[in-house]
Amino acid sequence: MPDNPLQNVSFPSGGRTAHGYLALPESGSGPGVIVIQEWWGLTSHIAEVTDRLAAEGFVALAPDLYGGATTHDADEAGKLMQDLPVEQAATDLAGAVDFLLGHDAVVGEKVGAVGFCMGGGFVLVLAAQQGDRIGAAVPFYGVLGEDYPSFANLSAPLLGHFGEEDEMAPPDAVEELAERIEAESGVTPDFRIYPSDHAFFNDENHLGTYDPEQALKAWSATRDFLRKHLG
Repeated sequence: MPDNPLQNVSFPSGGRTAHGYLALPESGSGPGVIVIQEWWGLTSHIAEVTDRLAAEGFVALAPDLYGGATTHDADEAGKLMQDLPVEQAATDLAGAVDFLLGHDAVVGEKVGAVGFCMGGGFVLVLAAQQGDRIGAAVPFYGVLGEDYPSFANLSAPLLGHFGEEDEMAPPDAVEELAERIEAESGVTPDFRIYPSDHAFFNDENHLGTYDPEQALKAWSATRDFLRKHLG
């Protein structure tokens, strides 16, 4: 795998070393938030989202789940996502939680998680895996290549953003997922449906579905949600 020039930090992950992009707030400290990539990889868009969270006062870390690879080709992105073992990604994300909670700049005993597309699916996997170490979880149009694990250990408040025209995460599937999460965890997700398609937040617009109006609404809600639950 090639090195990704956006990588600026390394952390232990299940006996190996993982990498990522870390952005610190101007104040020098704040609550931690993990940003989980789309199937394109750790791209400039994900780094920009990480920077935006840092500008809002969070210590934000985007783990590089592909080990350096990025693409703007949908077929190649699909293969990269398919070739990424969920277990390996979950291990790297757990390592990212450890890294943030042990970082001098991070305040609090819980971190937040925000993810997009594939990363939105991994947000829910991470919240289920890490239990009360996740204080707020925000999936944007989350998809996962296999069935979700048990949500019995999930305790984080959930805010989700989905597009009503999204065939990858259609509204009926989103409703079923919300019902399953509530049944298994007792947490009632706030899953919101927007008049948009998949990837409506991504202003690099690889799929031609970027919707600036709905993206702003979702971002404002996400920022307020993270502040409320992480401090």
